[in-house]
Amino acid sequence: MNYLFLTNTMLFRGTAVGEAAAMLGCLGSFESRYVKGELIYRAGEHTENMGLVLSGSVNIEIDDWWGNKTILGHIEAGQLFAETYACVPGEPLMVSVAACETCEILFLNAARLLKTCPNSCAHHNRLIQNLLQISAQKNLELSRRSLHTAPKSIRGRLLSYLSVCAKQAGSYQFSIPFNRQQLADYLGVDRSAMSNELSKMHRDGILSYDKNNFVLRQTEP
Repeated sequence: MNYLFLTNTMLFRGTAVGEAAAMLGCLGSFESRYVKGELIYRAGEHTENMGLVLSGSVNIEIDDWWGNKTILGHIEAGQLFAETYACVPGEPLMVSVAACETCEILFLNAARLLKTCPNSCAHHNRLIQNLLQISAQKNLELSRRSLHTAPKSIRGRLLSYLSVCAKQAGSYQFSIPFNRQQLADYLGVDRSAMSNELSKMHRDGILSYDKNNFVLRQTEP
C-alpha cells in the first residue's frame, strides 16, 4: 500500500502517513484488482463497502431493459465510489460500476468509518468531514451532467460539456476521460450522430480534436 498516495486522496486528506496506515485495519479495508470491462458492482446488489480507486479508473453506469448504456460518472485514481449506498445498509444499487482499464480498488467499510472506535477515533471525525465534502461534490457533478443533457441538440450537449472541461482545465486545450462511445453514453446521444456532429463542428472552426484531446476555437457556434 502506498500510504503517501492515500494521504493525498480527498478521503484521507489531512491525515499523516502513520495515521492512514493505522486506520486501514480499523476500517476493515481490503484490496481487489479488476481488468477492463469487469463489473465491480452490479445494479441491484447491496454493499457495505465504498471503493477508493488506487490505480486505473472506473465508470458509473446504468443500463435500461434493452441494454442501452448511460454513463453517469467517471472515477479516477484517488477518488471514491459507492459511498452513498455503503452508508445506507440494505439499499440496492441503482447503478453498476465497471472497470475502464485494469485497476486496483481499496474497499472500506462505511459502518466502521462512521462509527468511531477506541483505536483510531481521533482521526475518524476528519474522515467523516472529508466524506461529507465528497458527497457534496458528487451532487454537484450530477447536477452538472443534468445541465449537459438539457440541450435538445447534440451540438448543444457537446458545447455544454466541452466548455466546462475547458474551464476546469483553465485552457482551451484539454483532454477528456471518455472515448467516443463513453462520451456518447455520458451525453445520452447516438455515437454515430455525435461523431458526425463533431466533424461538422471541426469544419465550422469551433474545435479540433485528436482522440480524447480537444482544442476549442473562438468561432461562435
